[in-house]
Amino acid sequence: MRYTKHRRLVSSAMAVTLGATTLAACGSSDDGGARSGPVSLTYWTWAPGMDKVVDLWNEGPGKKEQIKVTVKKQASGDTLVTKILTAHKAGKAPDLVQAEYQALPTLVSNDALADISQDVGDAQDEFADGVWQQTTLGTDAVYAVPQDIGPMMFYYREDLFKKYGLTVPTTWDEFADTARELKKKSPETDLTTFSANDSGLFAGLAQQAGARWWSTSGDRWKVGISDGATRKVAEFWGGLVEEGAIDNQPMYTPAWNKALNTGRQIAWVSAVWAPGTLSTAAPDTEGKWAMAPLPQWSEGENRTGSWGGSSTGVTTDSGHKEAAAKFAVWLNTDGDALNALAKESGIYPASTSAQLSGAFTTPPEYFSNQPDFYEKAAEIAQTTAPSAWGPNVNVAYTAFKDAFGAAAKKKSGFVAAVEAVQRDTVADLEKQGFEVAP
Repeated sequence: MRYTKHRRLVSSAMAVTLGATTLAACGSSDDGGARSGPVSLTYWTWAPGMDKVVDLWNEGPGKKEQIKVTVKKQASGDTLVTKILTAHKAGKAPDLVQAEYQALPTLVSNDALADISQDVGDAQDEFADGVWQQTTLGTDAVYAVPQDIGPMMFYYREDLFKKYGLTVPTTWDEFADTARELKKKSPETDLTTFSANDSGLFAGLAQQAGARWWSTSGDRWKVGISDGATRKVAEFWGGLVEEGAIDNQPMYTPAWNKALNTGRQIAWVSAVWAPGTLSTAAPDTEGKWAMAPLPQWSEGENRTGSWGGSSTGVTTDSGHKEAAAKFAVWLNTDGDALNALAKESGIYPASTSAQLSGAFTTPPEYFSNQPDFYEKAAEIAQTTAPSAWGPNVNVAYTAFKDAFGAAAKKKSGFVAAVEAVQRDTVADLEKQGFEVAP
């Protein structure tokens, strides 16, 4: 079944169920009961150690089901998306692909991912609503099974908060006040930094505030990158940078590492994967950090954004979609598989039942001082706000780095930068032939 631009728009709609009936007509189970004999599947993934995890399948359930999976290691990010689409145009995409959540609309709008809703059983019960929604794109279709997630959290130097008499902020207003209070007590110390290089961080913060960057209006895409929620987030962080209350150097640089390691920066807005980064960036501060929920925009709210995460999708080129979906569900819901993924690939599972079992019954070594680390992380993960991705996230992210990078360098605020990202994203959609609502 081929898709026109209009049909592709509907199939990848973010917040509407329009198109579910059309999608159902395509089906996804083309091997079903008619399959006989062994099946061989190919899986493109960048996750380290995935071959060892897949071995568990091939030697166990896969052997019984006569379904063998072969891992083909790939690059990640836009490089993999491009490779998948190129292979799909030739009708030679693999059976299974690892895909970041923000890449799913691009793959769906190019008819590269199959609807596997009829083949995943009750897998939805394993995931938080906001996580599952990312693989359905707001429709009745299912385009992938969630694998790992990156719920956002607030990390802080527990010892230095005590030294400076600071209280862990529970709202963003308190966060700003804490940054200013620290500057008064220790002018050479920053609460944190705003990194204009990290579009994923800003997207997660906007998501927490209620932003929906892509949606549909009738048969047209609607881009909301300059919506009220996003502008609020931009004004907040731009204002703190402009007044000098926080730093604005990029993250993951030697200078940033040194600031963390020496206590010149004492907090970090990040995600559940932060312990691994901190152990490398600030090795001398092990056991001195603690984790708390993100500050909220209003007192009493309980919502977080997401920074990172991926899923396992079945391609439309696969001749064994039902078998591929069966493997995707096993990989991301089976206890043994998830423990192996945690050990070999270092993931934080999307499956809620796995977040408090196996590898996640004890805290990360770096956070041995916080025994309930993963218990808190699981609670926070349940509050993940729905996201809204579109078919040109890569363009928006590139525009973000350009516009926010220039604004951060000038310390000129970020509202104009948000508007620039909006314009570039809309222009690209129109250039691709999509209809865009005003």
